[in-house]
Amino acid sequence: MSDLLERLRGRGWRMTAQRRVVAEVLDGDHVHLTADEVHARAVERLPEISRATVYNTLGELVTLGEVLEVSTDRRAKRYDPNAHRPHHHLVCAQCGAIRDVHPSGDPLADLPATERFGFTISDVEVTYRGVCPNCASA
Repeated sequence: MSDLLERLRGRGWRMTAQRRVVAEVLDGDHVHLTADEVHARAVERLPEISRATVYNTLGELVTLGEVLEVSTDRRAKRYDPNAHRPHHHLVCAQCGAIRDVHPSGDPLADLPATERFGFTISDVEVTYRGVCPNCASA
């Protein structure tokens, strides 16, 4: 069983066939699919699943804090099931591929108090941009 499915079962989330398929599609370490990509993959497993059900399920998963909504550029939002391990993203500037990265150090500690302007910082999002090996070799 996937990590996401285990977490959802542990929360007592009602596991319908449609919800299960969406959770299964999101399983993996470097998964960052758009809602349309989730729907296309879900239809392969459960042909009768509707786009609305996929969007609603993704919304519920984000509200529960089990999936992150990621927007790294001006493209469609993506959904990241790696919601419980702090990480940043590495994004290919050409094809839009996204990888989770776990650099050492604390990015919050890298922001000096003089640059916080009185803010109480609650979260840090870092996006590294570059060109992936596939695009670099093309």
